[in-house]
Amino acid sequence: MYDSIRAPVEEDFEAVNQFVIDQLYSNVSLVESIGHYIVAAGGKRMRPVLVLLSARACGIENDAHLRMAGVIEFIHTATLLHDDVVDMSTLRRGRPTANSEWNNPSSVLVGDFIYSRAFQILVSLQNMRIMQIMADTTNRIAEGEVLQLLNKHNADATEVDYLRVIHNKTAILFEAAAQCGAILAGAGERMEEALRMFGLHIGTAFQLIDDVLDYEGESDALGKNVGDDLAEGKPTLPLIYAMQNGDDEDANLIAASLKTGGLDSLEEILQIVRSSGGLDYTRGMAKEQVAKAIACLDTLPESSYRDALDSMARFSLERVS
Repeated sequence: MYDSIRAPVEEDFEAVNQFVIDQLYSNVSLVESIGHYIVAAGGKRMRPVLVLLSARACGIENDAHLRMAGVIEFIHTATLLHDDVVDMSTLRRGRPTANSEWNNPSSVLVGDFIYSRAFQILVSLQNMRIMQIMADTTNRIAEGEVLQLLNKHNADATEVDYLRVIHNKTAILFEAAAQCGAILAGAGERMEEALRMFGLHIGTAFQLIDDVLDYEGESDALGKNVGDDLAEGKPTLPLIYAMQNGDDEDANLIAASLKTGGLDSLEEILQIVRSSGGLDYTRGMAKEQVAKAIACLDTLPESSYRDALDSMARFSLERVS
């Protein structure tokens, strides 16, 4: 299904991939080694594809969206490098993380390089409004990371706390990707706002499903270890719901596991999360977000790009990794 989403912008997509590789140049070999390592790990590149589809859906007539897509991919890549250090992760997309292949300081510093390269590219767009959006977006992402850090091992975290974290940490970059694509195409205020909200809703759905998969996916498909969120003490929505709606014994076991981290009770907690309805509840919330996203597309003219955006929203619910 994902190949059909990308199909209307396949030529653009290939150009963005080459642009990203070209922009990883550095006089420091370690920068290029780590940069190429994490970029070569692949991934679906949903965020840059969202830029491309949004711009094309709004009738862009130049290639500025290619550079914008590269900016979004670089910012996402930098956050991955930093996240893996903070979370002490060892596996991403089925391969050892950069920090486990090299070391934590190298990953952090190369992440900084990639962030700064993104803003070098942004300057070339010569669009102050987009500069403002991306400056605000990266600031909010950093806040989201800090909020997640503060919530680690916090068994009292609420659904509101969780939603605030995933908005700042994940959804906001989808939001910026769609909005900036529209701006570069010269879309009117109504279409721009519709695409901004589309990005926000599918970004939220994407993270909700990601948190479901942490408890029902398979490690080989996920490209990471099942139960990573629990091991890291992250109170994601499936756990929060299970604690609030299960019996006291189950809630106490989850709370204790969150506070200490580790996977000693993983199998038992997996069963609790599933039987409590926590996964169904989280998936249901994701479905609501996707429905809102699809409704936003009514503002756009009919095109293969709009159809692909519709498919992207639906795909965010159906993915297994």
